[in-house]
Amino acid sequence: MRQTSGEQPLVAHELSYSRTTAPQPVPDAATVLSSDQSICTDHMISATWKYGIGWSKPELKPYGPLSLLPTASCLHYATECFEGLKAYRGHDGKLRVFRIDRNATRLRTSATRISLPGFEPEEVKKLILALLSVDADRWLPKSQAGSFLYVRPTIIGTSAQLGVQAPKEAMLFIVLAFMPRLDIPPGGLRLYSSPENAVRAWAGGFGYAKIGANYGPSVMVLQQATAKGYHQVLWLYGQEGECTEAGGCNFFVVWIRKDGKKELITAPLDDKTILDGITRRSCLDLVKERLGGEVEVTERKFTITELMEAANEGRLLESFAAGTAYFISAVSQIHHRGKDVDVPMGKDGKGGMVTTKVKDWLSAIMYGESEHEWATVVPSAPTKASRLERVA
Repeated sequence: MRQTSGEQPLVAHELSYSRTTAPQPVPDAATVLSSDQSICTDHMISATWKYGIGWSKPELKPYGPLSLLPTASCLHYATECFEGLKAYRGHDGKLRVFRIDRNATRLRTSATRISLPGFEPEEVKKLILALLSVDADRWLPKSQAGSFLYVRPTIIGTSAQLGVQAPKEAMLFIVLAFMPRLDIPPGGLRLYSSPENAVRAWAGGFGYAKIGANYGPSVMVLQQATAKGYHQVLWLYGQEGECTEAGGCNFFVVWIRKDGKKELITAPLDDKTILDGITRRSCLDLVKERLGGEVEVTERKFTITELMEAANEGRLLESFAAGTAYFISAVSQIHHRGKDVDVPMGKDGKGGMVTTKVKDWLSAIMYGESEHEWATVVPSAPTKASRLERVA
């Protein structure tokens, strides 16, 4: 964690409030469904950091542009990391976030990987909850039960410096955005395996960190996939074609092993080529806890050849992608080197048994239908302005 002794830590309770006097119109549900993920709520939170000084007091203020010099480190050397989580409006009217502690901790892990400043994850968690407390009642009212807001905390290197070096200045900002549901493509998710000359991440690299450099270079292959009618890329790694991620999601397969045992399998975290997904971890935990007697859970390297062999032998039962944006998306087809592998989608065409159960279990926790320690209820905004609050 990059911080020197004596620096001012990030402290959430020092947050000041500067509310907008020109609130934006809240879009209707149809607009959200067709949006390009560019609609944000009225406010954002930001704090700056300087080497040797530390963090400024965070500020909640109207959503708006950032001020950066053209030589800012993040614009040239990808010194940028982010998180993605959702706030869910339950049918009981309460707003919840899911395993937010893990998002905050992972943000610090990503920041450390690219020499950005450290912080206590609990402080970022408190800031996220503060922003949601201010904006969520208007932008995600109780009448919109079953809907969500997307939360994007980001840290960028802002020091104006050409030359590859650790940034001496940085900024944390948090915004809330509308995002359409991506987990229900008609007929299931169709994946296109990455070509042999394309690699998303590699052993010893930074595939485990949520940084922009993991995502931007993947867009070209994604465009190739969508041009051919597929939704996302199944990223393969190495000469053996190890299955790693589906787009920006973790990838799961359920099959019958050759010894007759039903198995849920996903790539391991050992060589740090994939993201330690929070939805991924939750899927593994729930299946072990609730289906352990009938489905064996395995984290190991497995290849596209193994997957195709299982399909040819009738042992492939189901597959799904798991992540914050796509949630749990059943995979219906995988294209590999000119061949389409059809993946069973269950009797109702919405996914196999494991896919459906995991999705239902997680939805129940996220929307408050099932009490669970993974869900944190967002407190309501204070009725009285604090002494630090002002109107802008």
